[in-house]
Amino acid sequence: MYQQNQLVEMRVDRFVRERLAPALEFASAPVTIEAWEVPDEPVPFAQAVTNTFAPFEIGQAWGRPWGTVWFRVTGTVPADWDAAPDDVELVVDLGFTAGQVGFQAEGLVWATDGTIIKAIEPLNGYVRLRLAPGQPFELYIEAAANPDVGSEFVDFVPTKLGRKSTAPQHPIYALRRLAVVHRDREVWELVQDVWTARGLAAVLPEQSPRRASLFAALDAVVDAVDPTDVHGTAADGRAALAEVLASPAAATAHKVFAVGHAHIDSAWLWPVRETIRKCARTFSNVLDLMDQDPDFVFACSSAQQFAWMKQYYPELFERIRVRVAEGRFVPVGGMWVESDTNMPGSEAMARQFVEGKRFFLEEFGFEPKEVWLPDSFGYSGALPQIARAAGADYFLTQKISWNEVNKFPHHSFEWEGIDGTRIFTHFPPVDTYNSVLSGAELAHAEQNFADKGSANTSLVPFGFGDGGGGPTREMVAAAKRTADLEGSPIVRVATPAAFFEAASAEFSPAPVWAGELYLEFHRGTYTSQARTKHGNRRSEHLLHEAELWATTAAVRAGADYPVDELRAAWQTVLLQQFHDILPGSSIGWVHDQAVENYAAVAEALEGVIARSVAALGGASGGASGAASGGDVVFNASPFLVDGVPAFGAGAASRTGDARIERSGDGYVLANALLTVTVDGDGLVASIVDAASGREVLPPGTRANLLQLFRDTPTQWDAWDVDVEYRRFGEDLTALDSLEVVADGGSNGGDSVGLRIVRSFGSSVVTQTVTLDAGSAALDIVTHVDWHEKQRMLKLAVPVDVHTASARSEIQFGHIDRPTHTNTSWDTARFETPAHRWVHVAEAGFGVGVANDATYGHDITRHARDGGGTYSLVRQTLLRAPMFPDPDADQGEHTLRTSIVVGGLDAAIEAGYRLNLPVRAGQAPAVEPLVSSSSPAAVIETVKLAEDGSGDVVVRLYEAHGSRTTASIGVHFPHAGVTETDLLERETARDAVVGTSGDGAGHGRVELTLRPFQLVTLRFARG
Repeated sequence: MYQQNQLVEMRVDRFVRERLAPALEFASAPVTIEAWEVPDEPVPFAQAVTNTFAPFEIGQAWGRPWGTVWFRVTGTVPADWDAAPDDVELVVDLGFTAGQVGFQAEGLVWATDGTIIKAIEPLNGYVRLRLAPGQPFELYIEAAANPDVGSEFVDFVPTKLGRKSTAPQHPIYALRRLAVVHRDREVWELVQDVWTARGLAAVLPEQSPRRASLFAALDAVVDAVDPTDVHGTAADGRAALAEVLASPAAATAHKVFAVGHAHIDSAWLWPVRETIRKCARTFSNVLDLMDQDPDFVFACSSAQQFAWMKQYYPELFERIRVRVAEGRFVPVGGMWVESDTNMPGSEAMARQFVEGKRFFLEEFGFEPKEVWLPDSFGYSGALPQIARAAGADYFLTQKISWNEVNKFPHHSFEWEGIDGTRIFTHFPPVDTYNSVLSGAELAHAEQNFADKGSANTSLVPFGFGDGGGGPTREMVAAAKRTADLEGSPIVRVATPAAFFEAASAEFSPAPVWAGELYLEFHRGTYTSQARTKHGNRRSEHLLHEAELWATTAAVRAGADYPVDELRAAWQTVLLQQFHDILPGSSIGWVHDQAVENYAAVAEALEGVIARSVAALGGASGGASGAASGGDVVFNASPFLVDGVPAFGAGAASRTGDARIERSGDGYVLANALLTVTVDGDGLVASIVDAASGREVLPPGTRANLLQLFRDTPTQWDAWDVDVEYRRFGEDLTALDSLEVVADGGSNGGDSVGLRIVRSFGSSVVTQTVTLDAGSAALDIVTHVDWHEKQRMLKLAVPVDVHTASARSEIQFGHIDRPTHTNTSWDTARFETPAHRWVHVAEAGFGVGVANDATYGHDITRHARDGGGTYSLVRQTLLRAPMFPDPDADQGEHTLRTSIVVGGLDAAIEAGYRLNLPVRAGQAPAVEPLVSSSSPAAVIETVKLAEDGSGDVVVRLYEAHGSRTTASIGVHFPHAGVTETDLLERETARDAVVGTSGDGAGHGRVELTLRPFQLVTLRFARG
């Protein structure tokens, strides 16, 4: 039987290839082609059509990399065709390669009046003309010569295609076909029948009667169709399959909700400008498919992509708006983009939802209730709370199926975040977001589904994605044929909302997974493209400052609040948190543009801050580590800094002094809190805490140790760090120079420091190690002129504490991760993300390591000389992958680190201090608008309300992971306070337990907070 079925498979495949495929057209006719090549960047339709078009022939080369060629196509449907208008099509092959859809040449077809008809892409190269025989037509095709930057991912060799400036200038495509055709719909339907039956037969058990019947029917198809008259006998072939395709599914069959989808990366192996065009192409395909099939439903995430359509393709956007109102073009996710979730800061993660949902509500009156992140590289443990605070009820991803080591135990479950908030979550067991609804994919979804017995429903996103394209009519045909088919899951085309309603109802209760969803893959994304990461971090904190001081100026001085400037800056930053931009996994062009955009954001926000400070009666002297040059300093941190209150301005002062003295061939830096020894190699040999007398460093170790590792991952260069890197490291101890740069003066002073210079390979590192008066932190500024390839630079800080876990800051709190390797889950977590700090501690003693732009860390435990264990904290400073950007991170970088002795509160404060340095200015003291009585109740954001009412919005969180009572001081006139969600809509009181006021603009809000609770307060102003 097996051999017989093999022969049938071969017979059917050849029959389809040699008989059916050529018969998909009754006839074809040539067209007249003219072309105009755009000199540089793409131009709008109205500009393109005014140019001179030259004759163009089939087979002629076109399109240098990243270039655009406009084709004008004219012709007439032959008068002798006996064709219905819906069966007359233009067929286009731009010279498509074997690479994936969305990773190569694409085209957008326009009518002469400037309306978009449909896209041209591999496996979707037709345009319905809907013309009768004898009618003429004229169309324009905007053809994009996007190069294929390695879409097969077989190897990851360096390429020059990732920047327009380095890509070759010769054409890379040749026009293969452009013709008007009379389509044979019956043959096409037969091809779909055969594809479905053959795909199902191939995945059924070898001895299955159903399998045997399918192969028998397929064999009968070949017999029924006359190879000399395929057009005339195709109906007979369909009849041979009709009975087996009509056999209904079993009552216990797995139920699949098929959601039309096109995961379009907002940038990746193409620049943002090309993503905008990809969206137009994909969405026009979708709208055309909706015109063909009234049951087709499409789900689309990312408000940014809708906003691009509104800005650049308004006619297309209005057509989308109509389909949204019908419930067929469904916004999902509620975020500005499908962002990374490991690295965006607290407020930025919240604003992804605020900006996304605000757009969908304003434009469509529609609020998505699910978070839709199929492809992001792991998911923060803070996300359930943030999502629920934004009004989401559900979460979807499939990326955890990429885990290298551990298979996740569920596909539908309740995901519990760090504060205890839960959100119903689904991982599609089909293990792809680009399904074509093949028999193999549907069988995999059914067999792979991990929650059998408790549930029997899953979601399958279908459509070409990553580079766009979306569903095709072949996929829709597959869905119809598997709607109720014996041996197959039951397929229903539906919305995500319909799926989640059905899936969540199956469980009572659902299983629970607590903590982050760590992806055991793509760990290098915490470090790759350091300039992009630095720009993100700096932009987030400039936005914090700009909103704080603009709000203060509005309340205190009546200044105008720069709504448009702030929103524009936020939208740029949120876009660049997309999961292939911030993680550093895009081509060089994307990151070059990101750095330019961050510079523009910084310029705009510095202007906002300067105007706000001026309105408060002073002139800003810019961000600074000290207050020199001004009467006061503005402190945007939520903690007291040098005597200046949080969120206020005043005169700075430091207590005590700092001293430095020679010790052998090294130096000792000391103040009242720390004594630090730097040896002759420029390494920190000792840090002694004055309060306890404890030595921070374990015996025989040194801190501020730079380590260089071989970094040659097995695959996915910019994405991955493989654990084998640990086998190939070297300590950088060779010293070029060691010198004093701040000696504090003869009687001590505010600050003492050393400069350390090292050379290695083709690179130079210059470090400044500083100890300030009154500070329990040793500050390190590392400037690297980096010219290595496929190497990784880490900074090591050993800490003499015995602990089995480490704390890492994430959004609105922190997460405890094991540092042991007891289980395979622990072992696989060898590189982890953190925001501004990590902290290791044992009872009564701890050390934090803070940063200003570093996300990648590894924290391990080691045997200690003399017994016990110690913890090793390493920051991953830089990488140098070769794909997709062979020049990734070459050049100069400055990174700041702080080693702070103390409890968790000290690490939190150090993180804010490094990222929100005080700003010098000349002004009277500025009273903060709000204050917190507890270091555990951290105020993250102060801003004006999104609705333009002038109300003040304050966002805060419990930072220590403990139950906390706190009093929030309110130092401006207000008419009451409400708790709200992230969209500033009033919610029931939860954290607020009381309020008080003196009637003169001052008051207090009493809070009781759960561990890591996120609270948004809205203060009404008259």
